[in-house]
Amino acid sequence: MKYVIILAVSILLIAHQDYWNWNNPSMVWGFLPFGLFYHVIISLLAALLWLLTVTLAWPVSFSEGSSKRYAEPQAAVGTAGERDE
Repeated sequence: MKYVIILAVSILLIAHQDYWNWNNPSMVWGFLPFGLFYHVIISLLAALLWLLTVTLAWPVSFSEGSSKRYAEPQAAVGTAGERDE
C-alpha cells in the first residue's frame, strides 16, 4: 500500500506542473479559465488521496501513542480551591 500511495503522490506532483495549460484560452462553463479548473481538480484529487492515505495506511501505533503522550495531567489531591473538613 505504501508504494501505491507514493506512486499516486508522484503522479499528482507531475500532473500539478501543468506547463501545457499556460496558454490555453478555453473556459469551463463559460466563466472559469481551464488552468484554474485544472488546479481545482488536482486539489480535490490530492485531498481525496490524503483521505485515503489516512484511513487506509495510517500506522496504528501513531494513533495509540498520541493519546498517551498528550494526555491531560492529573490534578493533585488537595490542590488549591478544595477545602479540608
